[in-house]
Amino acid sequence: MKRILIVLTLMLFSVNLFSQTANNPDGTQLFEEGNTTISSIPFIDLNVRSAEDNAEVALSLQLLLFLTILTLSPTLLVLLTGFLRIAIVLDFVKKALSLQQVPPNSVIFGIALFITTFVMWPVFTQIYDNGFKPFSEGEITTEEMLKEVEAPLRIFMFTELNGKHDNIALFMSIRELPAPENLEDVPTYILIPAFVINEITIAFQMGILIYLPFIIIDMIVASTLMSMGMIMLPPVMISMPFKLILFILVDGWDLIIKSLIRSVG
Repeated sequence: MKRILIVLTLMLFSVNLFSQTANNPDGTQLFEEGNTTISSIPFIDLNVRSAEDNAEVALSLQLLLFLTILTLSPTLLVLLTGFLRIAIVLDFVKKALSLQQVPPNSVIFGIALFITTFVMWPVFTQIYDNGFKPFSEGEITTEEMLKEVEAPLRIFMFTELNGKHDNIALFMSIRELPAPENLEDVPTYILIPAFVINEITIAFQMGILIYLPFIIIDMIVASTLMSMGMIMLPPVMISMPFKLILFILVDGWDLIIKSLIRSVG
């Protein structure tokens, strides 16, 4: 009954608002109450017409490119930063502890996002100071802004490769490109997949090291249960509390977060 009364009230208010707007076709104001004037909702118009010159065509293409970058921004955040490594390692920790629902994946990704922001903050600051800020003040062009945005990310990706350029050589050979003389000769579309593969490799290496002590606990519990003849009892149910106790005693979250922060950047 209350919902019906609310809907009727909104309908009466809409009819009253429409009638008052119709009586004021210029749309300058709806009500006057004392010295307070309440303006009507502004009219928004969007026109689509043919471009008159090449400048307008270029502006439309730039707008399309900007919208494309906004659409792909989550993917770029995952692939061009340390988020990929951090998220994979934290997921390994969850699986090594035999945890199914705790912590939820949204919490894992949230932790990875904030750690990534902390680690990548110097890079983001450099991008803003050298790219977006001068561009917003009209000091540099769009092409110069894109170069200033790309440069810190390239330096970060080269740094994370740690001199291991095998992946770069692989993709350069696939594209039949000549061997680069320096890092500036490596195209960005070659650097990105090489960086992504390197991040996945490092994340899996860290995940294996995290898994090892917990696998030992699983093996000890499984052997004990078999020796006692308790074959039907799942070993995971018994080993999970012991793994959690060990993880808490060694302050596992603190060690993992510190290792991730030191490994990135």
